[in-house]
Amino acid sequence: MKYIILVLLCLTSSIVLGQDVIEKSEKKKDSLPLGKKTKPVNPKDKLQNDSIILTIEDYRIISFKRDTTFLDTTLTIQKEYKYNYLREDDFELMSFSNIGQAYNELGVDFERVASYPNLGAIAKDRKYLEKEQINYYNVATPMTELFFKTTLEEGQLLDANLAFNTSRRLNFSIGYIGFRSLGKYNNAQIESGNFITTTNFLSKNGRYALRAHIAAQNISSEENGGLSDKEAQFESGDSDFTNRPRVDVYLDDANNKILGKRYFMDHAYKLVRRQLDSTRFEKTSLSIGHTFDYETKYYQFVETVSDTLFGDAILNTINDKAVLKTFYNEVTAEFYNRTLGKLSGGVNVYNYDYYFNSRLTEEDGTIIPSRLNGTEFGIVGKYEKRIGEFDFDADLKYNISGELTGNLFNAAASYTINKNHKLRFSLHTSSRMPNFNYLLYQSEYLNYNWNNSEVFEKERASSLKGELLSKTWGNFMVKYSSLDNYTYFAPVSDGEIGDDMENAFIKPLQESNSVSHLKVKYEKEFKVGMFALNNTVMYQNVIQDTQVLNVPQLVTRNTLYFSSDVFKKAMYLQTGITFKYFSSYNMNGYNPILGEFYVQNKEELGGYPLLDFFINARIKQTRIYLKAEHFNASFSGRDYYAAPNYPYRDFVIRFGLVWNFFS
Repeated sequence: MKYIILVLLCLTSSIVLGQDVIEKSEKKKDSLPLGKKTKPVNPKDKLQNDSIILTIEDYRIISFKRDTTFLDTTLTIQKEYKYNYLREDDFELMSFSNIGQAYNELGVDFERVASYPNLGAIAKDRKYLEKEQINYYNVATPMTELFFKTTLEEGQLLDANLAFNTSRRLNFSIGYIGFRSLGKYNNAQIESGNFITTTNFLSKNGRYALRAHIAAQNISSEENGGLSDKEAQFESGDSDFTNRPRVDVYLDDANNKILGKRYFMDHAYKLVRRQLDSTRFEKTSLSIGHTFDYETKYYQFVETVSDTLFGDAILNTINDKAVLKTFYNEVTAEFYNRTLGKLSGGVNVYNYDYYFNSRLTEEDGTIIPSRLNGTEFGIVGKYEKRIGEFDFDADLKYNISGELTGNLFNAAASYTINKNHKLRFSLHTSSRMPNFNYLLYQSEYLNYNWNNSEVFEKERASSLKGELLSKTWGNFMVKYSSLDNYTYFAPVSDGEIGDDMENAFIKPLQESNSVSHLKVKYEKEFKVGMFALNNTVMYQNVIQDTQVLNVPQLVTRNTLYFSSDVFKKAMYLQTGITFKYFSSYNMNGYNPILGEFYVQNKEELGGYPLLDFFINARIKQTRIYLKAEHFNASFSGRDYYAAPNYPYRDFVIRFGLVWNFFS
């Protein structure tokens, strides 16, 4: 709550100074008449009556990879797909009944971003923003974005972000994402908070650049263990249980939580900087850089009274807590030449401390340690080059010493055929240890104690991807992946496991045989006048000796919608219906103790349609969203599960808006 007050003060100042007037330019880019400015005139600024007219291109958003985009206040079907809790296209995800509760995977990718293991609890931390997801800003004037959306009972979702500068070279942002949703079923409440503040600086002579951020994040969830009598109280459609709080669930006093804080800084200084004929374009440069990243993160499962759903327990009260502290430093040197390209290399050191507050000795004398810690040393390299319409880039991370990491290599080449067609090929290979919760875990529940740090081998993944990006034919992607030592959770028992008792026997396992995965994805939109049909289709195939990787063979999403200016072009309206379907398969089960999904091969789920109706509108820089989600729930069958015993949400109407202010 202390962060909310600070954000609201900043937003209040911005709203008071904000101007509503935004006009559309001939190129469909917004222009912002902001009056006279005392700052020097930028060649990109448009002058009119001695006033500087700032365009949308003066509000830049810079990604972790330093890709720059401009603020986009248009209303498109892609904005509709991303208007959700995650603020990303969830085509390959399947949500539980409550927003943010958990997301089962309909599609999988095995490209590693980091060369080190994560804490784990992957099913719960999709809203936990990693450093690669943080954006930085370069704005001409203060810019505020408000994202609001209703949730399910007693809660709201608000994402507020303010970007501003003290000069053209020094920019800041401060934002807070506050979320709460009670949910329709008992004991399914979700709360989260993400406080992010960033800075972006470039010296006057262009030699020194810095970007940094601080992130404080938490995600707290009630866990109900799923429906305890799904046939009678859910699948039957009995009207007595359409009021979902009447439906019985397994747990009534269990919670899990993720909390983390991160301090990140990346800065560089150009020792040599030569320009072409006194222009601002560099011919040659040599710079040194330093990256600093310190993060503390923990995952905790708490239960007032132990439950037989998870087997026998050491203590009656459950309080399991896994903590991970990491410290990363990297020093690099970068050489750039207009002819030769950009080449960088460096060294890094990574220190980790993953621990619990106790040490367990089992009945057979086996000791489960309380800590995994150590220091890793590695080298990094990166190369980028553009020749005409051909782009090539590659990056390498290689571990020199240490127990956790292996290597990570990415290479990509793209060719722009013309303004409508582009080809891109990419290669990925990586090797590293599984996440920490696979290697070591301790719990008050007897079966949830293991030490695989000296047993498990490094996971190896490699993939080859080809893409055709065409405005005429659509986007077509083919990717083939090969996995060795694939690590997963699954129920393991010497005897037969009874129905709904799988969670009492969950263990981490490694597949010794190779697993191959093929993904083919096609996206294309057809337009006729004011109507459009947007299509995304994905096909997957897995080759495996043991059934350890379960995905649906077919996933499709089709949106038929209408778009037009209305009310003498004062409003832009977009309305339509979205159909989503995925073929039935052995959908992964969910485990509340670990906050992870596990492989189950007893029950096939899926094969049902999801229909949404939406009406979206844009008025100046405000986008308004109204959606009837899953409106076919009452007449298409009560079999819409997101995981065994965990249903997808019923029919619900939700609304919200995205609003940008400028001052």
